[in-house]
Amino acid sequence: MKLIIAAIKPFKLEEVREALTAIGVRGMMVTEIKGFGSQSGHTEIYRGAEYAVNFVPKVKLEIVVGASMADQVVETILSTAKTDKIGDGKIFVLDVESAVRVRTGETNDDAI
Repeated sequence: MKLIIAAIKPFKLEEVREALTAIGVRGMMVTEIKGFGSQSGHTEIYRGAEYAVNFVPKVKLEIVVGASMADQVVETILSTAKTDKIGDGKIFVLDVESAVRVRTGETNDDAI
């Protein structure tokens, strides 16, 4: 099993969710986050005063899938979340040692 963590632009969330559902992803966790990478924040003007925005809002997706499906999920996120502008996000893929469904006690692939 693989854990796919993706940080994407917030306005792309619904489009990415629909695309992942279409390829068979059955669940995901979504968290609103703030961060910076090469974008490293920017300045904005609010009520005539300029101020620095050091952290940019993003959405973090956490998706656990079988290892055979991981590449397809990554490709789907890449193609759907991409805007060709700085700050499109990052995707990380990690190994998952085990998973357990709390309600039934099912484990590993059966739990996801």
